Amino acid sequence: MGLQKHAALTILSGITTKFKFGAHQFLWKSHWTDGDLTILDQAHTLGLTLLEISLGDDVQFDRARVGRHAESLGIELTVGPGNLWPEDCNISSDDPHHRQFGLAWHKKTIQQAAELGAVAYCGAIYSRPGHVCRRPPPADELPRTADNLHLLAEHAGKLGVRLVIEPMSRFRIHLVNTAAQAMDLARLAAHPNLLVNLDTYHMITEERDYGAAIRCALPVLWGVHTCENDRGVPGGGLVPWTAVFEALGGATGCVRLMLETYNTGPGGFGYSRGIFQNVCPDAEQFIRQSLGFLRRCVAQAGSCELPLASNT
Repeated sequence: MGLQKHAALTILSGITTKFKFGAHQFLWKSHWTDGDLTILDQAHTLGLTLLEISLGDDVQFDRARVGRHAESLGIELTVGPGNLWPEDCNISSDDPHHRQFGLAWHKKTIQQAAELGAVAYCGAIYSRPGHVCRRPPPADELPRTADNLHLLAEHAGKLGVRLVIEPMSRFRIHLVNTAAQAMDLARLAAHPNLLVNLDTYHMITEERDYGAAIRCALPVLWGVHTCENDRGVPGGGLVPWTAVFEALGGATGCVRLMLETYNTGPGGFGYSRGIFQNVCPDAEQFIRQSLGFLRRCVAQAGSCELPLASNT
C-alpha cells in the first residue's frame, strides 16, 4: 500500500498518529554537565520537543536545574544508561550476583531520572550492551530477565517514570535483537509500565520486514530511534522509510521519533563508539536535515506533529 493511499485510510478512520520529534544528547557530546543548558535551548529553537540525556556512574550534574529548564521550554526529557555502566550490572546475567547488582544499579539510575523529571528510562535494560553470549540460551534466561524487568517497571512506575526496552543488533547484545523478541519479553514481564522502543539502525541487520516488526510492537510502542543504516541522516540510505511510516500510521497514540547518533565533528567522540565515518559533524545541521525528511514522511502518512509544550 502506498503512502498516499494509506493517508486516505488514516483520515477516513478518524485516527491520526501523533509524533514528537527529539534528539539524543550524543549528537552534541558524550557527557552532560552543568554547563549544557544551551543544548536544551538549541533543541527548542530547532523545533524539538524531546531530548534524551545519558546517565552513568561518570555523569554528575544538577538534575533538578536541568529538569526545570527543560520544562520551561516545553521539552520532554527521557534518560538512557549510555555512559559508565559497570559490566557486572546485568539483570539477565548467568551470575545471580550480577543480576542483583544490576537491579540495584538500575533502580539508582531510575531515581536519578525521576529527579531530572524524565518521563522514561530507555535502553537495553534487560541486559547490557556488549554482553553477547555465544551459547544456546539457558531455559531460565528469559523468565528470570522478565521477573527482574517486572520489578524495575514497578519501581519506575512508583516514581512516575516509564520503563522502555530497546532491541539491539547481534553485534551489541544476544538476548533481544528483534521486535518480536522484545514483545515476547514484555509479555513475560507482564507489567503495564513496560514499553518498547525500536531503532531503525539496529533493525537493518535483524528484521526482514520493517513494517511487520513495527506493527508487532504497536500495542506497547513508545517510539523509534530514526537514523539511517550508517547512523547518519535519515533518507537516502537502506532503511525503507515508506514501510516504516505506513506501519506507524497504525499507532493510536503518540510516537516519539528520536534522532540518535554520535558527534563525529572536531572534538567529537564517534570513534570511541565505533563510528568511523563522519556522519554527524554538526548537531544543528544533522537535526535540520533529518527533520525536513521526517516531517515530509509524517505529512505523506496523513499524521501530525504534536505542538510545542504538549504533555501527551
